Amino acid sequence: MDAGVLRIRPLRALLAAEVVSTTGAQMTWIALPWFILTTSGSATRMSVVLAAEAAGLALFGLLGLRLLNRVGARRTMIICDAARGPLMLVIPGLHWSGGLSFGVLTAVAFCIGALTAPHFSAQRIIIPELLGEDEGVVSQASALFQGAQRTTLLLGPPVAGVLIGVIGAPAVLLIDAATYVVSVALVVLFVPATKPVEAGEEDRGLRAGLRWISGEPLIRAWRFALVVGDIAWQAIFIAFPVLVVARYDADAWIVGALFAAFGVGAVLGNTIAYRLVKRLDGLSLIARVALGQALPLWLLVAEVPAWAAVAVVGASGFANGLINPSLHAIILLRIPPALRPTVLSSLMTLHALSMPIGILGAGPLLDAFGVELVFALCAAIQTAMMALVALAALRARSSPQSDVERAAGRRRPLARRKVMTP
Repeated sequence: MDAGVLRIRPLRALLAAEVVSTTGAQMTWIALPWFILTTSGSATRMSVVLAAEAAGLALFGLLGLRLLNRVGARRTMIICDAARGPLMLVIPGLHWSGGLSFGVLTAVAFCIGALTAPHFSAQRIIIPELLGEDEGVVSQASALFQGAQRTTLLLGPPVAGVLIGVIGAPAVLLIDAATYVVSVALVVLFVPATKPVEAGEEDRGLRAGLRWISGEPLIRAWRFALVVGDIAWQAIFIAFPVLVVARYDADAWIVGALFAAFGVGAVLGNTIAYRLVKRLDGLSLIARVALGQALPLWLLVAEVPAWAAVAVVGASGFANGLINPSLHAIILLRIPPALRPTVLSSLMTLHALSMPIGILGAGPLLDAFGVELVFALCAAIQTAMMALVALAALRARSSPQSDVERAAGRRRPLARRKVMTP
């Protein structure tokens, strides 16, 4: 199974595109907040710009669904990346020409978020279109993609931290724009068009997606836990630059190290998960490990040395890397194929609607009360939500097999489906 998945050239191209474009995005995740924080001195302004990107994700979820249904996953990915590259060029271009206002910066962030929403859903839908419906195969592919995404945390933030000091934050955004061009080329050249499953009118639209979610107990519970938990994650990531300014002498390299630590831990977790999914069912793995993502975060409330903060974030990332491949595969495969664009876009919209809460809430709280309160609130939220994720997994595992199969559809092995070969 391992060789079969890794031999598929379109999958390798998608993985390469993911590494390249997301490395650029991770560099921007450091460079853009740092640029706003150092030029305006306001954590609130920083959070407003990032919240605008999240608002774009939420408000354009439905338009992204229409794009997915009309042109399919592959073309959606190409269109979105082809547009995000030029948009990213606007920020450094206007800054150097003296024409960059706070309003323009916020509007560009909003547009980038709007294009990210359909790309996110398309990236997940295309995996079973290429590989089939077997949970073990899709879990392994998910582990590879999770590992690729987390590897970018090892590359993007540390490189961004160095480059910000050498060439400045605006120039780092130019590199991000170039990575979108590379991503488009890889998908165009090496990923074949897939035929999306036709969806009837009753299977389209946010209401249809929410209706299906409300009738599936496991996904309904996970949806709530992951949405609320992601609010805490957004606040944590927003707080990293402020944490470094407050405790570690505004050393940009440490900001990169914190993000990289999460990436190192998650990649290690993904690597182990890639092997475990063949021997241990995903629900059992999630139930056993979920709390490991939340509990280390409590240590960030204390004023620990920089190396200890990096280690804590790495431990949380390790648990995240263990559970995420199975979690995403289970969610994806429980959705009937005809409903996947609708349900995934609905889930993306719900998550994106929640993101500004964490982003906008973190900025004023950080300005008013400091990092200790923010990290305490985030650790408490994460602990409660990961406990709910584990409990829902245990309940689903104890459900009658017929109920599970009826919700997810019976597994179909990769050998029964034609896949692309090199």
